[in-house]
Amino acid sequence: MIILLILIGNSYSQQAHIHGIISDSITNESLPGVNVLLGNSGGVSSNSNGYYYLELESGEHDITFSFLGYKTKTISLNLNNNDSIDLNVSLANTSFLLDMAVVSAGKYEQKISDVTVSIEVMKPSFIQNINTTNMEDALQYVPGLDILDGQASIRGGGGYSYGAGSRVMVLIDDIPILAEGTEDINWNFLPVENIDQVEILKGASSALYGSSALNGVINIRTGYPDIEPSTSVSLYAGIYDKPQRKELSWWWDTNPLFSGVNFTHSRKIKEFDFVVGANALSNAGYRTKNYDKQIRANVKFRHRPSKLKGLSYGINANLQWQQTSDFFIWMNADSGAFIQNPLTVTPTTGHRFNINPWLSYYDKYNNKHLLLIRYYDLSNGFDNNPDKNNASKSYYGEYQFQKQFNNGLNWIVGFVGKYGTTVANLYGDHHGSNIAAFTQLDYKFFDRLSVSLGIRWEHHSLDDTEKESGTVFRAGANYQVAENTFIRASFGQGYRFPSIAEKYTATNIGSINIFPNPDLKSEKGWSSEIGLKQGFTINNWSGFIDFAAFLSEYDNMIEFMFGVYSSDSLSLPTLDDIGFKSQNIGSARITGIELGISGAGLIGKLPVSIFAGYTYMNPIDLSSDTLSNNILKYRYRHSFKSDIEIQVHKLSFGISTIYRSFMERIDSAFEETILGTQIFPGLKEYREKHDSGYVVFDFRVSYNFTPSAKLSFIAKNMFNKEYMGRPGDIQPPRNFTLQFLLDL
Repeated sequence: MIILLILIGNSYSQQAHIHGIISDSITNESLPGVNVLLGNSGGVSSNSNGYYYLELESGEHDITFSFLGYKTKTISLNLNNNDSIDLNVSLANTSFLLDMAVVSAGKYEQKISDVTVSIEVMKPSFIQNINTTNMEDALQYVPGLDILDGQASIRGGGGYSYGAGSRVMVLIDDIPILAEGTEDINWNFLPVENIDQVEILKGASSALYGSSALNGVINIRTGYPDIEPSTSVSLYAGIYDKPQRKELSWWWDTNPLFSGVNFTHSRKIKEFDFVVGANALSNAGYRTKNYDKQIRANVKFRHRPSKLKGLSYGINANLQWQQTSDFFIWMNADSGAFIQNPLTVTPTTGHRFNINPWLSYYDKYNNKHLLLIRYYDLSNGFDNNPDKNNASKSYYGEYQFQKQFNNGLNWIVGFVGKYGTTVANLYGDHHGSNIAAFTQLDYKFFDRLSVSLGIRWEHHSLDDTEKESGTVFRAGANYQVAENTFIRASFGQGYRFPSIAEKYTATNIGSINIFPNPDLKSEKGWSSEIGLKQGFTINNWSGFIDFAAFLSEYDNMIEFMFGVYSSDSLSLPTLDDIGFKSQNIGSARITGIELGISGAGLIGKLPVSIFAGYTYMNPIDLSSDTLSNNILKYRYRHSFKSDIEIQVHKLSFGISTIYRSFMERIDSAFEETILGTQIFPGLKEYREKHDSGYVVFDFRVSYNFTPSAKLSFIAKNMFNKEYMGRPGDIQPPRNFTLQFLLDL
């Protein structure tokens, strides 16, 4: 036994230990996820703080540090028994961000500089820095993307539909997450506490993603554990300041408060990866009867069995409980602007749950087989009006086959099936199904020209009586003119089946009625663009400039229109005939340009990062009766968004900006007196007074006590600007947040 212990001790003593921090050579920021490789014998990855650890036998070793977007570095070491070496490594970025990996453009990993369409990438650091409580808040800063009362619009493709239908597909880890029946986006259901990267694809993407990708795609990719276990806790509390017009908040006894906590823990256990997260928040709201309380938990599991090379499988799940009350109609534009019409108060209690099993397998020919499954269950109960209760269940499955040929050709083919049921007095009991098949080819000629071709066929059925099929096509090209200069062009067709809620909802919100339209037809359209991406380096600061010119056209465009809908054309209309109805307005055309810049590095001796983007668009309703006022409703012609962050030792400062021009056209019935009644009292006068758009600035400052502990102060709407989203919806006044972040 003694001899055995000696042998074991000698064996252990022959190990050498290498550890250190991997960082950016310019900004000195730590780099998580760097591959630390040992020839053909495997390796490790740096953790969330850039730390890595190796145990090696004595002797000569070549250690390679590889990270996408950075120059690979190899270090040779001659190790002796019991060596313990602190080896910190700095990597130089190549052309900053141009080599960033994205997957949404082709459903496989590729450099952002090679994609054939416009794509934006949001990193988790920004989401954390601005204390995002739901993804809607963070995405408002993306150039060319606007979210109006929960409705996402990319480059003017969407208007206002009050929670029914979406022309933007939202994915979590490549799986659609739109709600069955309404086909809308539940922003506060998305797991902001565990995000690795958010990719926003601009333009019609139905060829790969089907219905609801008519306008674009938002793909939220969640994270996996690093080599070392990690725990992150974020605590925050905030307060609303009084608005500039004191009469708006005359009813406040005290300034309303909000608070919350985010938690994430991740670890590897041999062949297993685990991530668990949780979120809880309470927001009293700055308006009457407009509050939000929720608890959400999520889990992510992956197994990569060593005995079955190429196989991995796992389960992702998310569960949420919520109590909320939305704000719909103000009492008036003055002292009643923050007072909700009592007839429209809708306290809601609900839950949402999804579970997504998946399996990935690389066969002996390195072909990838991917199976994605999703079950999504939601229920909404209206405390004051049980007749509006609704629930739905949906089942989704997708199989993908991907093959990469030796000549660089990438081929993907996939099959999709979906089935869902709804139970609702609001829009009736229904069931529907979709089946689809798609394929796409991506090839790079001469290491400079990337070409992409895709096609999709889809069949939609509702209640076994309404059936529809269609085929869409997309094509794109990207040519590398010089080392950091890329020109792209793309064309894509899209479509969207109307949601059950748009076709069949029959209800009221106070005096406002919502009418069904069973004859609603599917939307169809296409989008195209040409673009230029130019990388640059100025001293120790590098980034890229992106310019795009775009053109989109839509047929049978669905708009949520307000007006008088008399049930009998021969009778005089009454208040019961006033309300919203989804209608096909005909044709629309949107043209525009977009200019953006992103970069990071040292300006002088200070690390500085920045992104900014300006979007101009001309959204025209080709079916309008007049040429003088034919802009599509609920759009902005001009918008500008930016964020800049500067680090000074342990302090960092950031400022964000959002500018939107005046919303020129809304439903005229909102501003007029109908049958002696004003739906939004004072709205017309309010819009005439506030007709120049708005600029909102957010400011933040943080102090890093240690690399793992940070305290931040965030002031949103710093200059207390009064501005409106959709009609009658004045946005939050200045508010302050104190956030404490701890990474363990």
